[in-house]
Amino acid sequence: MEPIASILVVDDEERIRRLIRMYLEREDYIVEEAENGTVALEKALNKDYDVILLDIMMPEMDGIEVCQELRKEKTTPVIMLTAKGEEVNRVQGFETGADDYIVKPFSPREVVLRIKALLRRATTSFNKTNASAKNILMFPHISIDHDAHRVTADGEEVALTPKEYELLCFLAESPDKVFNRETLLKEVWQYEFFGDLRTVDTHVKRLREKLNNVSKQASKMIVTVWGVGYKFEVDDV
Repeated sequence: MEPIASILVVDDEERIRRLIRMYLEREDYIVEEAENGTVALEKALNKDYDVILLDIMMPEMDGIEVCQELRKEKTTPVIMLTAKGEEVNRVQGFETGADDYIVKPFSPREVVLRIKALLRRATTSFNKTNASAKNILMFPHISIDHDAHRVTADGEEVALTPKEYELLCFLAESPDKVFNRETLLKEVWQYEFFGDLRTVDTHVKRLREKLNNVSKQASKMIVTVWGVGYKFEVDDV
């Protein structure tokens, strides 16, 4: 029997929180609520949630600030809720470590599907991790230890969010193979009927930046194939 996932829903509008809660509880998820960013951050730091659904525009502390502070200590998957026209804020959200975003007004069914996609991917990664006692990918400048869920670049550990880790693993498991953005959305984010392709671009950018902070050679292994997509290049780095 699969463990029951716990989800924190953060929005300053009670009707939105209650609507989302109703749909999530139908799926047997454990749901908690926070009405502002300050309360949300306190809850998120003191308890391990499986997913946090986080509105960007809130009083006191907005979703960008919450995600930024959370990422200093935890890699809990975060889905941002944004209003139409808040493209700049969505980009800021990704840059602070959000895994995905949903644009308001949204379908509650879409919220459920997005959360299921995140949880399914996490479960798949966990199962792969436990399938082998020596599940390590070794490359020049980068090693990925699935058992420890750890990435090192030139011997120094790199702190990645769950989605950044999954993206790197997916690319590294097929060295030198080019994947377009649509494929990466489908395989890493687990959905193909909705999703912004810029989600992929922003995560690749963040992944490169984090690798570059430790090893410039490691960051060069994530290669852009213009007009096509991305690949993990092993040679000539």
